[in-house]
Amino acid sequence: MKPKYKVLLAQPRGFCAGVERAIEIVERALEIHGAPVYVRHEIVHNKRVVDTLRQKGAVFVDEVDEIPDDSVTIFSAHGISEAVENQARLRNLPIIDATCPLVSKVHKEGQNHSKSNRDVILIGHAGHPEVEGTMGRIPGQVHLVTNVDDVNALEIRDQNEVAYVTQTTLSVDDTRDIIEALKKRFPKIIGPDVRDICYATQNRQQAVRYVTDDIDLLLVVGAQNSSNSNRLKEIGAEHNIPSHLIDDATSFDPNWLEDVSTIGITAGASAPEELVTELLARLDEYGEIDLELVAGVEENIQFKLPPELLGDGNQDSKARA
Repeated sequence: MKPKYKVLLAQPRGFCAGVERAIEIVERALEIHGAPVYVRHEIVHNKRVVDTLRQKGAVFVDEVDEIPDDSVTIFSAHGISEAVENQARLRNLPIIDATCPLVSKVHKEGQNHSKSNRDVILIGHAGHPEVEGTMGRIPGQVHLVTNVDDVNALEIRDQNEVAYVTQTTLSVDDTRDIIEALKKRFPKIIGPDVRDICYATQNRQQAVRYVTDDIDLLLVVGAQNSSNSNRLKEIGAEHNIPSHLIDDATSFDPNWLEDVSTIGITAGASAPEELVTELLARLDEYGEIDLELVAGVEENIQFKLPPELLGDGNQDSKARA
């Protein structure tokens, strides 16, 4: 007789509007221009998404100099530095920018602070593509901080002229201690309104916190290099729940089910829903599943496609979350 498992499916989970938009940009570019189109870096951090687009004719490269002359060039949702964009423009490559509008907003905020002669502090993870792109978009002095110790080590030109921005895949909770340390050290520091934090990051983390009291195991579907997916797993661990980040159903280990009766499942903002469906099918092999969709925030954010992909009746086309 199969054991029984209750599965709480977090809501919201999976694709956000920025990811939906980025994927649609690549698909629409392929429809308009034909294959191949070239994408600098992974369009989003998910192997299934990248492999699917590759099968349709997208070519993913690490750097612009790998792109043949005159080839349609797409920049990933994480954003790129001004130097990378200039490199592409100097070659007159046809550019389509899939940078998430919320990331672009951070770029703009940082640029405005720099124009006002403020030192800009970026709260984020070193080496993340979004962080590299943001630092390369803000002229002047930009300081990257990852933790409170980094704040204490900062060397600022003028203590009264300083501002901060944050990596979009960090939530209010992720940055709270760092922001408090910044405000304590620099009382006149300027920062974004809480409403400027990425809605998708915040909503997905809140959804996980909502189920932590009721589960024995947390499974997060997402890429190992996905910042927001890793954070979802960390939230489960912080609540003393065995938590695992898995790329797909094949990464699931049935040994995790020992002494488990209730399982929480969510997915990072770059993970397609089909991966969750496949995980549920895998779980069904080991027990009888009682599935419950947990009530949560309904997202209806929409981002317009870039102007290069509009026209011919496509003016109203939008990516949907």
